[in-house]
Amino acid sequence: MAVIPMLAYEDAGAAVDWLVESFGFEELMRVPDDDGTIVHAELGTGDGKIMLATPSPDYVSPRRMRELSDEARKMYEVPYVVDGVLVEVDDVDAHFARAKAAGATILSEAEDVPEFGVRHYRVEDPEGHRWMFSQDISS
Repeated sequence: MAVIPMLAYEDAGAAVDWLVESFGFEELMRVPDDDGTIVHAELGTGDGKIMLATPSPDYVSPRRMRELSDEARKMYEVPYVVDGVLVEVDDVDAHFARAKAAGATILSEAEDVPEFGVRHYRVEDPEGHRWMFSQDISS
């Protein structure tokens, strides 16, 4: 069994480019419709995969939803990952440096969390999706 997150973006093409550059994902597939809108894309990382698309012209990203709704803005006032994705990486500090250099919105610096045996950081992409990147430090 595999779990594959599926994320919506207002501009999935730009999101694919940004996620590859900033987070080091590998682009596996990009499927445009007749007007060039990305209706399906797949990105890989190690043994994992995510799918993304622009589902409709009416889709509103988490970032834009926070601009439109006080309730949504309040929900995201914490630095935690809200409806996001956790990705395990081999070197969280190098990954953090790459994301920061690419202009990702850093929600928390890389830190050890001994009770979970990990080192992690939290980050937000340009459309407001939240990510946590984690490294096992238990051994």
